[in-house]
Amino acid sequence: MASQVPNAQVVLGVDSSTQSTKVLAVDVATGAVLASGQAPHTVSGGAARETDPEVWWDALLDALGQLGEYAARAEAISVGGQQHGLVVLDDAGRALRPALLWNDVRSAPQADALVERYGAAWWAERFGSVPGASFTVAKWAWLAEHEPKAAAAAAAVRLPHDFLTERLSGAAVTDRGDVSGTGWWATDSETYDTALLDSVGLDPALLPAVLGPGERAGTVRDVPPLRSGALVGAGTGDNAAAALGLGLTPGRAVLSLGTSGTVYTVARRRPTDTSGTVAGFAAADGGWLPLACTLNCTLAVDKVAALLGRDREDVEDGGSVAFLPFLDGERTPNLPYASGLLTGLRHDTTSGQVLQAAYDGAVYALLGALGQVLAVDGGSSTDEPLLLIGGGARGAAWLSTVRRLSGRPVQVPAARELVALGAAAQAAALLTGESPTAIAHRWNTAAGALHPAVPRDDAALARLAAAMPLASAART
Repeated sequence: MASQVPNAQVVLGVDSSTQSTKVLAVDVATGAVLASGQAPHTVSGGAARETDPEVWWDALLDALGQLGEYAARAEAISVGGQQHGLVVLDDAGRALRPALLWNDVRSAPQADALVERYGAAWWAERFGSVPGASFTVAKWAWLAEHEPKAAAAAAAVRLPHDFLTERLSGAAVTDRGDVSGTGWWATDSETYDTALLDSVGLDPALLPAVLGPGERAGTVRDVPPLRSGALVGAGTGDNAAAALGLGLTPGRAVLSLGTSGTVYTVARRRPTDTSGTVAGFAAADGGWLPLACTLNCTLAVDKVAALLGRDREDVEDGGSVAFLPFLDGERTPNLPYASGLLTGLRHDTTSGQVLQAAYDGAVYALLGALGQVLAVDGGSSTDEPLLLIGGGARGAAWLSTVRRLSGRPVQVPAARELVALGAAAQAAALLTGESPTAIAHRWNTAAGALHPAVPRDDAALARLAAAMPLASAART
């Protein structure tokens, strides 16, 4: 906990991710983190990636309890949450079943069927994205097919951040940033597509109202240790929150290394990528957030390190190995049925080289989509530093790999927990009347070490490009 600031105006930013809930108490004037709390989540393993939403709520209360006096002093709170998850509630607001998380790919056949039914071009033009297994609409279709009683009993359908916002305020709301990842909110009209909802058997009355930038959900009701009456922001999805936390502007790209890997920017033009590589999400600031996401990032590399019996940083240069670590299928490229692919082994290959190759494969998938993400608004100079964030950004092996495969300068912001900081900026905006982006710039959240460009490793990129058709062929 930072030193006491007796007169500070305090807001709270929440990051409810796949693995844990983190809360920051932030000084509105300076952006200083006054206190923080964190509590873990329980996630099922195997093919099913699920969590009981009550785990998120209990983790939030636990993390709030770690803030001391700042929880009660906070004048506003906002929630950034993992995208795409399907939360199905009864009429008392309790979960009918565990939430299907974004990285549960059992809904891949349903996603394929939805794209085949309407065509990729229709999805891209209408919704800004071509749905994959991660999207909420595919998860609802899976639920309706495999658990029809649960679908029929639903009294409310929410996203993870909606669930927590509603528990805090009592308001059934979402925001345009998070709802744009459902596959049933049309970005061309910024409305729910009632015809599509009817085709998948989902009553629009079960969905939350969509708030715009700067709108508030309501006020905190009886949620100790928070002060009743504190303002509750609209909240947003995790990547949109991180963009707010960085004060991101068009032309700058973010590469985020966490449970998933993402590369994104903010844009003023609405994305409509028919290939499905770039998801055309809405940004929490009113613009757009073209984004590409990989399922296999830090967890996949850590798994490879564990299999090899090596520390995650214990990599070795050189060798002829190409490794595509698609351990959970993959979203970018869209290969939900793929598995890990290792090629180029020789007698002199070392385990450290195999581990380095896993890093290379994870980063390769993200960098392959970088140009398409930036092209939405016309691209940017290759001299523009990539902003590297997420847990992996603190790892030397991750940083070295991104620099070596991108050939671009890389900046690592000193600020940690950017999703929570973005949520805090959104909460602060309710009090000051500024935009969250202006607040983030005032807090100087993007400042950090700048690492110059190094020569690009074209040999490694060529090995990975040669391996990709083999992974693409393995669709079943």
